[in-house]
Amino acid sequence: MQKLLLSILILAFCSPVNAQRWQQHVDYQINVDMDVVKHQYHGTLRLAYTNNSPDTLYKAFWHQYFNAFQPGSMMDVRSRNIADPDPRVTDRIFKLKPEEQGWIKVNSLKNNGKALKFISNETILEVLLDDPILPGTTTIFEMDWDAQVPLQVRRNGHDSREGIDYSMAQWYPKLCEYDVQGWHANPYVAREFYGVWGDFDVKISIDKNYIVAAGGYLQNPQEVGSGYETSGSAVNRPSGEKLLWHFKTPNVHDFVWTADRDYTQTSMVADDGSIMRFFWQKGKGYDEQWGKLPGIMNRARTIMNQHFGKYPYREYYFIQGGDGGMEYPLATLLTGNRGLNSLVGVAVHEQLHSWYQMVLGSNESLAGWMDEGFT
Repeated sequence: MQKLLLSILILAFCSPVNAQRWQQHVDYQINVDMDVVKHQYHGTLRLAYTNNSPDTLYKAFWHQYFNAFQPGSMMDVRSRNIADPDPRVTDRIFKLKPEEQGWIKVNSLKNNGKALKFISNETILEVLLDDPILPGTTTIFEMDWDAQVPLQVRRNGHDSREGIDYSMAQWYPKLCEYDVQGWHANPYVAREFYGVWGDFDVKISIDKNYIVAAGGYLQNPQEVGSGYETSGSAVNRPSGEKLLWHFKTPNVHDFVWTADRDYTQTSMVADDGSIMRFFWQKGKGYDEQWGKLPGIMNRARTIMNQHFGKYPYREYYFIQGGDGGMEYPLATLLTGNRGLNSLVGVAVHEQLHSWYQMVLGSNESLAGWMDEGFT
C-alpha cells in the first residue's frame, strides 16, 4: 500500500501539468468595520498581486461566497434538487428572510488607481482589466464593499446552532486562483476551496463585548486583552464601543476568524515550540472535554511532526464555530458539543489538513484525494 501511494504521488507531481513550477502571489491588507446589530460590515482592501506565470492576464475574477446564501442561488437550487442533500443545508437557504440572507456588494474596484468596470454573477465577480498584467509584474487592486453575514447555514454565518455569534469563513471578496489550467472561477455550491497563496494583514473593528479568534498572529494583544497573554475567561466589557483586532498571517491562501461574547480560551506551548490556542463557550456542558484537548493535541502534533514534517507556523487555533469541522490556515472551526472521542477525532483530522492541503497547496475542489484522502 505504501508503494502504491508513493507511486501515485510521484505521478501527480511529475506529470506535465505540474512541470511548470510557478505560483501566483498575493499580499492582502483588509480592514473591516462590523455592525453587530444588523450583522453587516463595511470592508476595504488593498491587494498586491504578483503574476509569476508566463501568461499575460487580461481579466481577473473574485469569489463572493456570501452571495450563495440567498434563495434561488445555485447552492440553494442544488441542495433542494439533489437526491442526497447535505442535512445542514437542505432547504434552509430557500427559507432565509431578507435580514438573514448573505450578500457581498462591491462598491468600487481600482487597479493601479484606475477605476474598473466589473460584472457580478452571483458568487463570482468578473473584471476586465484596462491594463493587462504582464508576466513577472505586480499590480495593485483596491476594493470597497459592503456585506451582510448570513444566518449560519453552512460553514460560515452568525448565530450557529451552538450559539456562536460569528463564524467568518469565506467572508471577503477573494481573488480566484490562476494556474496552468487558467482561472479557477468556480461558482460556490458547497464544494471545497482553492486560493492564491500570500500574506494577510487584517484589521477587524467590532464591539468590545466580542472576543475574536483567528487563523493568524495577533499584533496587539495588550490592547484587546482577552486572555491572549494568559489563559482565562474573557472579561465583561461595556457595549457600544469598539476594539480593533489586528492579525497578520504569512504564506497562506485564506484567512478565517470568529467572534463570540462568551468565549473562554486557554493556550499551551506545544512540544515543537508553537502555541496552541483553544476557544470555546464555557459552562455549556463540555468543559471537561475541551480541558483535556490541549494535552491530547500536543501529543498528536508530535506524531504529525515526526511523520509528515514539522508544522511550519508559530500558532494554531482550535475554535468552536461553524457547523461540524472545517480546516483553514492556522485554524479549524469545529462544533463543541461533543464527547471526548468525537472532539479529538475531528480536531486531529482538521489539524492534519495543515499538511494536506495547507502546506502542499493542492486544489481541494479538483483533487480531493490529495487533501481529504491523505488527511
